[in-house]
Parts: sequence; C-alpha cells; structure tokens
Amino acid sequence: MANRRLSRSIVLQSLFEWDAAGCMQSVQDLEARTEELIKEFGNDNADVSFIYKLLETVIAKHSELDAVIGKAAPEWPLEKIATTDRNILRIGLAELLFADKTQVPEKVAVNEAIELAKQFGSDSSRRFVSGVLGAVYTELGEPGKDAPPRGSKKKKVPYKDLPVEKLVGAVVFAREGDEVYLALVHDIFGHWTLSKGKLTEGEELEDGVRRKVREEMGIEVSHIRDQLGTNEYIANDKELPGGKKRRHATYFLAEAPFADLTLKKEGGLDDAQWFPLARVGDLNFYDDILPIITNAINILARKQ
Repeated sequence: MANRRLSRSIVLQSLFEWDAAGCMQSVQDLEARTEELIKEFGNDNADVSFIYKLLETVIAKHSELDAVIGKAAPEWPLEKIATTDRNILRIGLAELLFADKTQVPEKVAVNEAIELAKQFGSDSSRRFVSGVLGAVYTELGEPGKDAPPRGSKKKKVPYKDLPVEKLVGAVVFAREGDEVYLALVHDIFGHWTLSKGKLTEGEELEDGVRRKVREEMGIEVSHIRDQLGTNEYIANDKELPGGKKRRHATYFLAEAPFADLTLKKEGGLDDAQWFPLARVGDLNFYDDILPIITNAINILARKQ
C-alpha cells in the first residue's frame, strides 16, 4: 500500500534542493531528481502520482503560497525561515488550500505537515509550522474540525434541502474628476475581493449593503445602483444537520464618496484600496467574483 507520509518526505527533499538552487531549477531537472529520490527512498511504497501532483501544485502556486506564509507569519520574512520549515509550510498550505478535500481533508493537511516538521525540522519547527498553518486554518473557518473519523457514516442532506444563509455584497465605486474608482478589499490568501457579509434578521438587502461597506471599509454608501448578480456555495456549519449550509450572496453596484478607506482589522482581510477602473483588470480575483466585477465595469462603462 502506498505510503503518503513517505511520499510527502520525498516531495520535501525535492523542494529543499529546488529552493537551495534559488527556485530556478527547470521542471525537467526537478522531475528527474524527484525520480532519483523515489528510486532511492521509495522502497516501492511511495505514491508516485501523489508525489508528482503535490510537487506540481507547490511549484505552480509557490508565489501564492509564499504570500500566505508572509501574511500568516509577518514577523518572519520568508528568507529568514529555515529552508526545511519554509518548504514544509509550502507543502502543508498546498494541500490545505488546493488539494482535493475528499483525498486530503484540511485537518489531515495540517497534521501531516506537523509530522514532517517533527521528523525533519529543528526543535522549534513543529511549534512554528503548527502556529502558521493553524492561523490559516482558523481564517478558513476551521473546515472539517468536527467531522467524524474518515470511513464513518454521516447523514447527507440533499443540496436543495440545505439551509440557506443570505449574504449581501457590493462593488463600490466613486467618481473623482473624470476618473471612476472601485473600492476593493484584499484577503490574506492573495485575492482582491468585495465587501460582503450576512444579513441580520429582518434586514433589507440594501440596508445590509450599506452596513457591510461601513463596517469593512469605513465609508458611507450614497446610492445603491444596479443588482449585479448572485453566487452560491456550500459552507460548513457544525450546528446544522449534515454539517453544511448554502451561502447565497447577492451583489449590488453601490456609489460612495471618494474618501479614505478604513479597513476592518478582522475576518481575514489585510488591505483596502481604491483602484482606477483601468487597473482593475490586472488584479487577482476569485473565479466566482470575477463575473460580478466584470458586470459592474460594463455598467459603469456604459454610463460614462
């Protein structure tokens, strides 16, 4: 039976050598070296497809992973983190953020990285890796924290029967002279996104928009314009039967004065800025947010 822990240790060795080479080693050379390590340490127990998939994810996403490390451990510049610890964090975050959760649940990703730190790091590595990954795991909402052990049966609620939590959000714009600006917030995972949050009981959608923009960016919406669209996704909620709910978000185009933004210092956000409309296309957005932004830009372009 393939040994995933052994496989992760081979990935770590490959990444250590890649990092020592200044992260400039070609993919072909890296794969060739990984093949040698598999032959040397695999003992026919390594999961070869898992090794190459994990290695590919870390290399492809390493800039994003490093940015998350920087946000989660701001007192530790990346170059000051021990090479072993740095690459254990990359492996743990790659699995935590990008792996198929049916194969590697979030808790497993964190725990396996801590095991690597115990085995290959210094005396302080386990504590450091646990602290960084724990901070990211908490920001994600501790998914799977109360999940039953793998292999146990749990009640599955059909999608249409899941309880719905209503959210509101906005693309906030302002005019300054001849220029149009969008106010966006940035999260610790490296994406620009929209001010968004859940409605309170009995609150109207537009009132919710005004409240969330005020809370997260410190500005007052002067007018609610067009409804831009909706999106929906499943979230964990340990208080509910089946442990899941549908989060349904409705987004509006909202106008505000071009005033200084005051970021709410919680909820995984680390920045808020105004961007000229012409620069917005260069920013990194989540896939489900991009259509909302695009719709807003098209509406604003028609109104200019």
